[in-house]
Amino acid sequence: MGRYTVACYYFPNYHVDPRNEAAHGPGWTEWELIKRARPRWRGHRQPRVPVWGYEDEADPAVMAKKIDAAADHGVDAWIFDWYYYDDGAYLQRCLEEGFMAAPNAERMRFGLMWANHDWINIHPCGLQIGRNLQFPGAVTPETFDDITDLVVERYFAHPSYWCVNGRPYFSIYDLGKFVEGMGGLEPAREALQAFRAKTVAAGFSGLELNVVLWSVRVLPSETTVTDPVEMVRYLGFDSIGSYVWIHHVQLDSFPETSYTRVMEAAAAHWEETVARYPQPFHPNVTMGWDASPRTIPSDVYLNSGYPFMPAMTGNTPARFEEALRRARAFLDQHPELPGIVSLNAWNEWTEGSYLEPDADDGMAYLEAIKRVFGDA
Repeated sequence: MGRYTVACYYFPNYHVDPRNEAAHGPGWTEWELIKRARPRWRGHRQPRVPVWGYEDEADPAVMAKKIDAAADHGVDAWIFDWYYYDDGAYLQRCLEEGFMAAPNAERMRFGLMWANHDWINIHPCGLQIGRNLQFPGAVTPETFDDITDLVVERYFAHPSYWCVNGRPYFSIYDLGKFVEGMGGLEPAREALQAFRAKTVAAGFSGLELNVVLWSVRVLPSETTVTDPVEMVRYLGFDSIGSYVWIHHVQLDSFPETSYTRVMEAAAAHWEETVARYPQPFHPNVTMGWDASPRTIPSDVYLNSGYPFMPAMTGNTPARFEEALRRARAFLDQHPELPGIVSLNAWNEWTEGSYLEPDADDGMAYLEAIKRVFGDA
């Protein structure tokens, strides 16, 4: 990879999983929400229609097409949202049976973001129905030990695994849930140190531990660490990142908030973060936001909290390209940073943030990435 690395989040809920079938019926995938989405206000662009159809991402042939499209347009790595709870793995077939078995997997790198948040039933969600907890995000120390064994042995060993300076990249989405499960900051630090030791024992020079910034907040019971910056340092993270703009910028106009306004605020957040945290920071560029497909269409669309919330609108390929150019300029202005930019997202169709081609824009968003980063 060159001066810049474009790493795009991948949400793997477009293949059949036994947990989903138990909750929603045989053969269910999140495509069912996309098919049933409808406009919720005047001018609202729904449903979104995928050019490639409602494909099975656990099929290696389907994944091979995605890999070629990403690699051909300047995407260097996918960061898979990776799920593992106390009772085992979830949504892993996309990665293991799709990507890792694809004949052209060598064209892309892949990393893991352990999506250790509570899994809430919002598939779909109503104003008074849904939001029940299905899988708790906090896991026991014993489960985390199993997780790190699996990650080192199965994923880090794969020839396409993404390394930063020779060290496998692993990100934690919800730091609060992780610390809660471990029983506090000190056992959490010890668990991460043990993870590093396993990685080194497997022949790597170290482990690139990343934390997603939205979840960096001091727990109510914590007394020894009272500053999120100190919390990240204490636990030993090597870098910090962001998953999506709305984690840092409030969508304050309902039902639509301007993409351009959010972009401006997100760029300001990049500078604030670099000034505050000493760890290398990976800025994020978000393609869009519209969580309305995760709502029950017959319910009135009120501003009542996720997924009943504002959408970002005006997110044209041209505006997205402007955001990408801002991210590149930001990295150029901070040569001390590793040059990594994250994108949200490859396929968050039900949150309105996807780069895969749709019937309206085709490959235009991918072509924007190629124009900005394809020569880097």
